[in-house]
Amino acid sequence: MSKLKKIFNDISSPIIIVGTMFFVFGFITWLSAILVPYLKIACELNNFQSYLVAFSFYIAYFFMSVPAGWLLEYTGYKKGMAAGLVIMAIGSLIFVPAALTRTYGLFLTGLFVQGAGMALLQTASNPYVTIIGPIESAARRISIMGICNGIAGVIAPAILGFITLNGADEIVQKITTMTDAQKNIELNSLASRVILPYVLIMIALLLLAIYLYYSNLPEIDAEEENAMLDDGGADKTHIFQFPHLLLGVFAIFLYTGVEVIAGNTIISYGVFLNIPIAVAKFFSSFTIFAMLVGYIIGIIAIPKYLAQKDALVVSAILGLALTFLAILTDGFLSVMFIGLLGLANSLMWPSIWPLAITELGRFTKVGSSMMVMAISGAAVIPLLYGYMADILTPKAAYWIVIPIYLYLLFFAVRGHKIRAKGDSVRND
Repeated sequence: MSKLKKIFNDISSPIIIVGTMFFVFGFITWLSAILVPYLKIACELNNFQSYLVAFSFYIAYFFMSVPAGWLLEYTGYKKGMAAGLVIMAIGSLIFVPAALTRTYGLFLTGLFVQGAGMALLQTASNPYVTIIGPIESAARRISIMGICNGIAGVIAPAILGFITLNGADEIVQKITTMTDAQKNIELNSLASRVILPYVLIMIALLLLAIYLYYSNLPEIDAEEENAMLDDGGADKTHIFQFPHLLLGVFAIFLYTGVEVIAGNTIISYGVFLNIPIAVAKFFSSFTIFAMLVGYIIGIIAIPKYLAQKDALVVSAILGLALTFLAILTDGFLSVMFIGLLGLANSLMWPSIWPLAITELGRFTKVGSSMMVMAISGAAVIPLLYGYMADILTPKAAYWIVIPIYLYLLFFAVRGHKIRAKGDSVRND
């Protein structure tokens, strides 16, 4: 009995529980990489319409980040994370009537509800993983969370792609010669493939919420959390007196957009290059695998061999180089360069975040909320890519990421050092 109790306590340790939350982030988030091409076929969409998948999911971060902070003040971290899982389960359930009626608006509603639950979960777990242990080892814990997220991101698109896009090439060819009635039957059958996976996801999320609610995950009180903040910003009266934060918020807005472009457009881009869907459906897993490699490099190299700002410089330059190579090449080689953007993007979040919120002091919570709101860039920028892909080509649309990487390079070299008038410019 004592051995069983020890095993339960081990699997209930805070780092494992929160790691599971980050696995959920990756699993749910990167399913959109498959939903974009899947719903494009099932609901007969153009590129712009198909990228409303990412828009509906990520725009929830803009609307939910501040309410999520208020809710966590009332519920605490553990109950807040459990509530986030329940909300995500409700979003997954909405996929059932959406699939039965093949109604794109219902699919988007389900994605928005999932995104709202994810925003609550992220708002709770991101600071929690920093606070739950010694501050000097926080970077290691964050890197471990990134690996949990990345592993799920590799697995999820492969599983859902196998289920939903199996035989998609033949379906696309057949519907061009069918009558409207025949086409509706074929597309309704295709849409129904998503029902079982999302019912299973709903059940898993509810079970995880129950487990989390009754787990021994410790709460963090406000005084302990505040003790983690530095005492900077004592002479400031509002958050807009921190220009480096505002530049960092915009950096997160742009970065999340380019990260989603790399993961969510690669399948459709492969199809545009006449690569069969049966092969292209695995491309997003390659992108996320490249991110996973980047996380491991970060664990090894930062800060022993590479400072965070330097990691951002290298990442931005690599992103620029890979994008140019993707535009200048064709076929599998071009797709590979888009996939490798996952490697370029992997170290951006952990580099931008600390550079942006440093020296905020008592404004750290507000600054963090603004950074979470900026994740909505993942809603807006892929939509712009989709619009450009419709009026130009999917390849030409990748030019949109060039100015993004240039701005991220600026933030890494200069932007994060800028302080309010009268303050000394930060020297790294």
